[in-house]
Amino acid sequence: MKIYIVYDSEGGHTEQLAKAIKEGANRVEGAEVFLHHVNEANVYDLAEMDAIIWGCPGHFGTISSGLKAWIDKLGYLWAQGKLINKIGAVFCTTATEHGGIEATMLNLITPMLHQGMIVVGLPGNIPENALYGSYYGVGVTFPVGNPDDPAENQISENGLALGRALGERVSSITRQFTEKG
Repeated sequence: MKIYIVYDSEGGHTEQLAKAIKEGANRVEGAEVFLHHVNEANVYDLAEMDAIIWGCPGHFGTISSGLKAWIDKLGYLWAQGKLINKIGAVFCTTATEHGGIEATMLNLITPMLHQGMIVVGLPGNIPENALYGSYYGVGVTFPVGNPDDPAENQISENGLALGRALGERVSSITRQFTEKG
């Protein structure tokens, strides 16, 4: 089963989260996970995938311009129905606690629904998700710090745990769908 993770990242925080998601997805036997920055990702590769996970930093409660421009290239795939019934999930990072995490994830989910994808979120039985996370996907708050201090630029262990949990959940559900296919 093939899983494609595409992300936009400016300060490296969203990239850290994407790597944690990949780590979690690889925990499931049979997963082949592809991780690409939006500048290197090819929308036409999506047709060959079983699951697609995309994410970005939240920009004023919505999708970053880099990922939005990439998503806007999906028109051909939509017209051909190439993404119907693929598993989808989303993630984002923001600089402030109420900086639009849920709004950004809902904006990331909408194109998946237009494509006919099956969207997977995180349930509340994941310990880190009970108080810290979101049911729509993974949203991590990361306050702006000193960009020259590596210690100030690491996502919390809770955030990374949520990323791994989302990756593993997507991979597990995708496996169930592809085995029954």
